Amino acid sequence: MPVEAIRGVIAPLLTPFNDDLSIAYDLYVAHAKWLLEQGCAGIAPFGTTGEALSVGIDERIAAIRSLVDAGIDPSLMIPGTGLSNVTDTARLSRACLDIGCAGVMVLPPFYYKAVTEDGLYRYFVEFLETLGTDARIYLYHIPQIAIVGVPPTLAARLHAAFPENFVGIKDSSGDWENTKALFDIDGLIVYPGSEIPLLDALELGGPGCISATANLNSKAIAKVVKLVGDGEDEAARELHEGIKRFRQIVDGYGPIPAQKRLLALSSGDSRWANVRPPLLELSEEKGKELSDALTRIEAVNQ
Repeated sequence: MPVEAIRGVIAPLLTPFNDDLSIAYDLYVAHAKWLLEQGCAGIAPFGTTGEALSVGIDERIAAIRSLVDAGIDPSLMIPGTGLSNVTDTARLSRACLDIGCAGVMVLPPFYYKAVTEDGLYRYFVEFLETLGTDARIYLYHIPQIAIVGVPPTLAARLHAAFPENFVGIKDSSGDWENTKALFDIDGLIVYPGSEIPLLDALELGGPGCISATANLNSKAIAKVVKLVGDGEDEAARELHEGIKRFRQIVDGYGPIPAQKRLLALSSGDSRWANVRPPLLELSEEKGKELSDALTRIEAVNQ
């Protein structure tokens, strides 16, 4: 039976830290609730934007449980669970699925670089066998970070062999030709990892996007999806130009520290600026510079 996609914009949830770099659960829960109120169709805890590889397995599980304990529906969550070995990835993924998450988003094993597609296929099959046949897996392709990618041919093989388990993919490559090739795989759910190609993805039947800057701009991105659904294509294109400019400006400052600094400035809570090493905080001065640039964009779009 085909898996129903979460339709709309999904926010890869930022992970706020206290000054001692423990997870700030109060900010975490409040931000997740705010994103859903702003129009996000779902959230993806512990993707790249959530500093996932700087957060331990037990920390991730506890944080996701804190969201559920606060009343957030786990069926709206697709947590990132990819690590560099089957055992840990399966353990974290199993915990998320047992909590009731809609699925898990899994990186390829990223330590060994010169691996073959057959080797990656073997890894994912072993992962599925360890995880269990109720698994709902979204592959995660981000080769500019992981170096090791998930090419369309591998996604097609896994989906063809296990269509009820390897159900989708997030393509954060920024390569539209690669994303477009994924849409040719019958029945695979495809989320671009940015709002930049959102209109093209929706035109090909995609359900939406998973975008880092949804942490700040989810309301506008969600409105683009709605406008397209309502047949208001011209209005959607006009608004889309604005959200693309927003994304491009934030990217120029480093999306994770930049968005955290902006949240620290807007909320008055300095903890939002904290990042875990090896990342460094964006300075308050640079944050105000970025805020001013985004304010000018918003003024033009009004």
